[in-house]
Amino acid sequence: MAVKELHESPSLSSLYPKALLGSLRKSGGNTLPSTEFVREGVVVDPAHLAAYNQVCGFRLDDVLPATYPHILAFPLQMALMTEDDFPFPLLGMVHVANRITQHRQLRLDESFTLRVRAEDLRPHEKGRQFDVISELLVNDSPVWTDVSTYLRRGGGSGEKSARGQLSQPSPTAIWQVPGDIGRRYAEVSGDRNPIHLHPITAKAFGFPSAIAHGMWTKAHALAAFEGRLPEAFTVDVKFKQPVLLPAKAAFTTWSEGDGWAFELWNARKPKPHLEGSVVAL
Repeated sequence: MAVKELHESPSLSSLYPKALLGSLRKSGGNTLPSTEFVREGVVVDPAHLAAYNQVCGFRLDDVLPATYPHILAFPLQMALMTEDDFPFPLLGMVHVANRITQHRQLRLDESFTLRVRAEDLRPHEKGRQFDVISELLVNDSPVWTDVSTYLRRGGGSGEKSARGQLSQPSPTAIWQVPGDIGRRYAEVSGDRNPIHLHPITAKAFGFPSAIAHGMWTKAHALAAFEGRLPEAFTVDVKFKQPVLLPAKAAFTTWSEGDGWAFELWNARKPKPHLEGSVVAL
């Protein structure tokens, strides 16, 4: 695998126009690039961490929430997926799942090496999917791993999954999700996909209103377990139907084995938004 070393975080302001151009000229392919983006000396800005914690519902602390390093990896993920040899246009891809493994607690005062690569292009019932792997390392040892699964719609060849009658569980809590949460999360994450920012821009992509970021819903769900989480764990989610903003959502948790399971539903209709689990290592 070829390694591309970066001395600073890629500029998202330049990557979004590149993503738009890619949507006009990329038509797909059968091979993911064999390139790994690497950045050393990654450190956390305390003010940025505080802003992220406030938007997502975490308490202020010098221990990083397990979802926070995804923000550090996002510019490298964007850079990887906007390269000329990446087969799919970034715009229009769907983030369908995310699995984060925290091997130990990560602290604000640490310095990390960040690695990002794409792997495992495979069929999906609605198209093709692949994984973007992001890792934080300290002294060459992985301390945090993020697997983001993306779907490129069209030409599906996978087997269709069975679908039964949906039955919404009794909620543990009700979320009142404000209409501006997409813009607020975009400010701290750098993810300014227009589907999250405003009803007008979301309608241009086929949504009746702006939708919440999937990684915001995951982070807000994880914040509900704060104070009970072990130092090492995996939090795994599958993103279902989008959260149309503003929203009233029903959040449900229950104990399961060495951890918890959780779901997020539309509070008014039997429509699931997210399902996930937290498992101790």
